[in-house]
Parts: sequence; structure tokens; C-alpha cells
Amino acid sequence: MSNVAVVEPAEKLDSVNRKWSFSKRKALFSSLSGEWETPDELFAVLNHEFHFDLDVCASKANFKVPRYFSIDGTGVAHDALVQDWSAFGKVCWNNPPYGRDLIQWVRKSFEEAQKGVVVVALLPARTDTKWFHEFCLKATEIRFIRGRLTFAGALHPAPFPSMIVVFRP
Repeated sequence: MSNVAVVEPAEKLDSVNRKWSFSKRKALFSSLSGEWETPDELFAVLNHEFHFDLDVCASKANFKVPRYFSIDGTGVAHDALVQDWSAFGKVCWNNPPYGRDLIQWVRKSFEEAQKGVVVVALLPARTDTKWFHEFCLKATEIRFIRGRLTFAGALHPAPFPSMIVVFRP
């Protein structure tokens, strides 16, 4: 049974209404890029609580933990979906790409927890999806973030709500 909470985002949302190009807006509402870099302030709060020792979905440009699986070949290993996460860490941070493969990342987080790893995932709050019902509802905790996160490098909040899902053994 999951514990559900609503939490405030760690950072203040930008209240300045800046103009941005149509192409940037179009990318936010499409699957052109599924990468949303974790806001540093949010990560700091969660890292203080969980003490992560592995970032399972990162690159040289955005890793949050010194030991990380990368998509660009720079981390301790690549292709996190086929790795045994417990061989590299015991408390994992997971902010996966939010595209069509998201279900694979959520399934892997759930499976790794069954093998003894704590996985904390930053996910879009899509409660109408198959992956939410099959895996997130079996998590230890779901923390819905009040408001919309402003991801690192973004001028505006994301066009979707977010949640922190904690999978424990």
C-alpha cells in the first residue's frame, strides 16, 4: 500500500512571464525531447533524505551522483535497463526520459526494488497510464509535487505535473 503526499517544489516557480519561441513551446508539448534535467534544489532536498549512491539515468552534462549510468558512455556503465543496479549502488536516483519508453524505466525501478535496491524516481504525474497502475501504486510512497516544476535550464514550468515515487524493498 502506498503512502501519498502532496509536497511543495523545492524551488520557487518563475513568476516572470517571458516570451519564448513557438519551436520551444512545440518541443515541450511533444515527444521531440523526453529529457528533463532534475532541478538542483529538488535533488538536494531528496539527496539529504535518501543519500543516493547511483544516478541510473544521466549524462556527463547532467549527472547528480558521481556514480551514474549514462546514455553517452561516460558513466560507470551504460544502458541502465539491462544493468543490475544493486551491483553499483543501494540507493538510486532515477529521472528517466519521459517518452514512450517511460514504462520500461518504471518497471525496472519496481523490479530493482524487489531485489533490494531503494529507487527514488521523478516522474510525470500521469495517473491514467498503465505504468502508474501496474507499478507506481505498488510503490512505498508517492509524493505529488504541488504546482509545476521548473526543470534545470528551463525558463518556464513544465507543461505537466510531477511526482516522486519511492520504491523500497
